[in-house]
Amino acid sequence: MADQQIPVEPQQQLNIELTEEIADGTYANLAIITHSFAEFVMDYVNVMPNMPKAKVKARVVMTPQHAKRLMKALIENVKRFEAQYGVIKDQDQVPLPFNFSGPAGQA
Repeated sequence: MADQQIPVEPQQQLNIELTEEIADGTYANLAIITHSFAEFVMDYVNVMPNMPKAKVKARVVMTPQHAKRLMKALIENVKRFEAQYGVIKDQDQVPLPFNFSGPAGQA
């Protein structure tokens, strides 16, 4: 059986724009992750000490396939970070002073 060559399309370039507002970033020290059959929802929150309330600063919704790709990318980047700067120490889980409704994982 002869080898078959599959024609490779030239890689398309993707131009990604970053506005000044988005470039500043949004700090979050809590991620609330929920999911359904069709999507993962990640809410990013900045919880301040001695404050009984906190607002969601950003919400990202993605497909399960993209969530898995994000997980793999985070794992790879944490490995690179730790190779360069040393192991990131886990902190003990701190109980939050308030409850979130619905099933949620926290990171």
